[in-house]
Amino acid sequence: MHLARTLSAYIARQFFGWFCSVFAAMATITFLINYIELIRRGASRTEVSLSTLFEMAVLQLPHTTEQVMPFAVLCGTMLAFWRLTRSNELVVARAAGVSVWQFLAPAVMVALVIGVIAVTVFNPIASSMEASYEKLNARDLQQSGDEMSISNTGLWLRQSDAGGGQVIIHGEKVASPQLLLKKVSMFFFDEGTGFTSRVEAKSALLQHGYWLIRNGSRFRAGDPPQPIRELRLPTQLTSVKIEESLASPDTISFWDLPGFIRLLEQSGFAAQRHRLHFNVLLAQPFLFCAMVLVAATFSLRMQRGGGATMMIVSGVAVGFLLYFVSDIVVALGLSAKLPVLLAAWTPTGISMIFGVSMLLHLEDG
Repeated sequence: MHLARTLSAYIARQFFGWFCSVFAAMATITFLINYIELIRRGASRTEVSLSTLFEMAVLQLPHTTEQVMPFAVLCGTMLAFWRLTRSNELVVARAAGVSVWQFLAPAVMVALVIGVIAVTVFNPIASSMEASYEKLNARDLQQSGDEMSISNTGLWLRQSDAGGGQVIIHGEKVASPQLLLKKVSMFFFDEGTGFTSRVEAKSALLQHGYWLIRNGSRFRAGDPPQPIRELRLPTQLTSVKIEESLASPDTISFWDLPGFIRLLEQSGFAAQRHRLHFNVLLAQPFLFCAMVLVAATFSLRMQRGGGATMMIVSGVAVGFLLYFVSDIVVALGLSAKLPVLLAAWTPTGISMIFGVSMLLHLEDG
């Protein structure tokens, strides 16, 4: 029993150490790639400094590293077991009667813990920093004048005015399938952000290229209210743009996603992207466990079969194949071709089935 605990702790340390090394290397590479890309995008913006671009790269780093974390688990597992097999430590463990499932269990448990921490702790940090990155990106690189947000008080929009100013729009209720705002308030500002007037109306319907405002009144300082039967306010907003711009799932913490999904559905917006993202996060710890099993099929037999390089390349290729399949399934889920649960959990299920079946076929069980 003491030997089993010692061996399990040793394998767990080896796996965790290799995972941390691979993860750090991947984080460094992704940071450099993102920073170079931001420099390229900011080359035409003379007002954007290198320090601002560096800050954006740092803010984007947790989100990008969160995407490569499954590959870090895959490669870390392969390197850990390749090293243990090459040094004959696993050969001795097998000779002592330890099965493949027994020395895989510590790595699987560590991967599960890493997955839980990644979802519950790392994801909230990454989503918060990604939200800050997107604000800087919209302000400095995209220079977008339209902003949107949704809260318990309704939908808030900001758009450019034809006269060069800004218009802030608030609606207490959103109806589908058309974007219809009820109990609308519109605040008009000039180029110097000075308040000019306010429009209160019963409804505002988003048409092609304009807001159709009916049964309202315009208020100006020092003047009596002016009744408005119908007003057409030019806009570049569309229903699709508004739905896609409402708080990207990547900028919302795992803990806040359920509440935001309820808010979207109560407001009449589709929450398909957010529900899919939430279920993908729920499946992530189990995906990490599946990556350990997949990597083990390519690393446990290196010493006996030879061709270590080919085995490593094959393992990485299978990892990218699973990632490609995952992207296809998620895309089908986003388009509502597949149910959310099926789209979110299929990559994990496929990886788990592949890893278990290959180990049962190749190893002595």
